[in-house]
Amino acid sequence: MTHRSTRRTVILATGASALLAGCSQYGDGDSSSDASPKASSGQQLATTGDIPVGGGTVFKDQKVVVTQPAKGDFKAFSAVCTHQGCLVDKVTDGTIDCPCHGSKFSVEDGAVKAGPAPRPLPAEKITVQGNSIRLA
Repeated sequence: MTHRSTRRTVILATGASALLAGCSQYGDGDSSSDASPKASSGQQLATTGDIPVGGGTVFKDQKVVVTQPAKGDFKAFSAVCTHQGCLVDKVTDGTIDCPCHGSKFSVEDGAVKAGPAPRPLPAEKITVQGNSIRLA
């Protein structure tokens, strides 16, 4: 028995593929397969004076947020929310905030302070040399 593709079969298969692709969430699964652009290693993000103590700065193009929980203690996290992949947009009152569904993360360790995010923000590697903060 030979099976021949009809226009209806092709349209249904294409529609099903598009529907399934639309249901996937950015940032889910293994981060090594994440095709999101990252800043190149060694790229300067900011100076130490750019990051407020107790706060932080979101670098949207690099998808990184850098915080300074205590004077001279700099941390970096992915700026991609672990809920549905939106980018966090601000650091306020000791939390890194996502505008999409209200998730909040700690500036100290990226831990979830308010859901619906299911996981902390993954740490990113930075180096601080003099007053320069760079991606490691």
